[in-house]
Amino acid sequence: MGIMTIDGRKVEFTDEKNVLSVIRKAGINVPTLCYQPELSIYGACRLCTVEDERGKLFASCSEIPRDGMVIYTNTKRLKKYRKMIVELLLGAHCRDCTLCDKSGNCVLQDLAYRLGVKEVRYENTKEEQPLDCSSYSIIRDPNKCVLCGNCVRACRELQGVEALGIAFRGTEATVMPAFNKGLGETMCVGCGQCRVVCPTGAITIRSDIDAVWDALEDPDTRVIAQIAPAVRVAAGDAFGLPKGKSSMGKVVSALHQMGFDEVYDTGFSADLTVMEESAEFLNRVKNGGKLPLMTSCCPAWVKFVVDQYPDYKDNISTCRSPQGMLSAVAKEWYRDPERAEGKRTVMVSFMPCTAKKMEIKRPNSFTKGEQDTDHVLTTTELVRMIKSAGIDFANMECEEPDIPFGMASGGGKIFGVTGGVTEAVLRHLVPAHDTETLKAISEFGMRGEEAIKEFTIQYEGTDINICVVSGLANAHEVFRRMKAGEANYHLIEVMACKGGCVMGGGQPVKAGECVKSVRTEGLYEVDTESAIKVSDDNADMEKLYAEFLNGKTHELLHNEGY
Repeated sequence: MGIMTIDGRKVEFTDEKNVLSVIRKAGINVPTLCYQPELSIYGACRLCTVEDERGKLFASCSEIPRDGMVIYTNTKRLKKYRKMIVELLLGAHCRDCTLCDKSGNCVLQDLAYRLGVKEVRYENTKEEQPLDCSSYSIIRDPNKCVLCGNCVRACRELQGVEALGIAFRGTEATVMPAFNKGLGETMCVGCGQCRVVCPTGAITIRSDIDAVWDALEDPDTRVIAQIAPAVRVAAGDAFGLPKGKSSMGKVVSALHQMGFDEVYDTGFSADLTVMEESAEFLNRVKNGGKLPLMTSCCPAWVKFVVDQYPDYKDNISTCRSPQGMLSAVAKEWYRDPERAEGKRTVMVSFMPCTAKKMEIKRPNSFTKGEQDTDHVLTTTELVRMIKSAGIDFANMECEEPDIPFGMASGGGKIFGVTGGVTEAVLRHLVPAHDTETLKAISEFGMRGEEAIKEFTIQYEGTDINICVVSGLANAHEVFRRMKAGEANYHLIEVMACKGGCVMGGGQPVKAGECVKSVRTEGLYEVDTESAIKVSDDNADMEKLYAEFLNGKTHELLHNEGY
């Protein structure tokens, strides 16, 4: 333990990795652009610079705290220095702030206001660069980049993809994919984690909002929505509701008010996924199929395997994701002329994930030549639609999702957290569904914040080795262990985003550092409050299989590979 003096106050520190962390611990919000706690130290923006008692200036993000240090965070000299940095950044920055997708949520915009930058004395002489719209998931605008390097480090360190890098040097330095390719031409998995850490509008979500509004206006179109589990614990953030608390009932009500004809719960098709993936897993174990079976719910993970470990493509489950399953089933439901009532059906899914926008364009996301999911909107886009419609979200009455695809078990709802898929599958595989058994399953090792979780369970006398991975960069280590013969798994669950879908690239990002835990706790709370905990206890499952899916199970719920 040590003691630092910060602005005249004694502040204790223990294992803080840098001076900046100690300053923030003291409740002082020193400005930053390039600092992200989960990423390596870059020290590019210099906004976190502080001054010691001898007048020395240094970046607090890269300085190790030492006992007895005396620093000042807001001297006249520092204020002038930071103001100059922001003005220089704006001097080489697109200033169409009112037209920017990030307006109102831009860190650079906030800093300019906070530091009192009221004029920019420098002409922007940089040549305007074209937008990169090659990705289905995100749009990259080089004209708004401030070279903080956050996106580059997130792609490399969190996801192990390295689709972005910094080319050239000095005033010519530019963030771009290798050889200035479009993101859609690279190994980019569409996870959107670069967008999460981008402080400006340089990386934003590719939006389909206008197309959805058009569909809602068309009287000859039936517009159906599905809501993913993780959306319900994040949508309320923007409306002053308690963070992590489920706002599912209000979301359903808001979508109905906007004109959606039907609103379904993707947790319903997560239950379908449990049924199908469990059956596939047991079939592979008993009949010598290719193991380990790898989950297919996360499209960023699927693309990661296809691009970087193609020898393991056949290990990926043939099950469609819950989004894919529900869209295929709903579209087939309304192919019946009596149900269709002469209207075409448009399927809109509300997801925490930007990669889902890419998933719906894959050839195996089509049934009978028709795209199953027509549009994917993220939680962030949902919030924008609610605000655009002028809906008083916080005070809305709650409504339940519509039938026949609105009932979901607690197991289906925890798909939004890392380990949730595995836990739901294990609940299904054990014969007893009592509270004591389900509690024991929750303690097997799926839950928790560890990046790689390994455990073994016994099923019908056989040891089943399971691995649960959070964050794609950690998947590299799992593949290394398998190739080196250090690990032998039967089932691998991977979520591209650390913590799972609750921290997806389409979720609201201004939510505080504790957001991962409160959203995770929120979904487990939803599970606790669910009357049905196990997928096969969902009565609608039995009815669907018996009356509708008979003879259509493979066509609607599976694909032919990647």
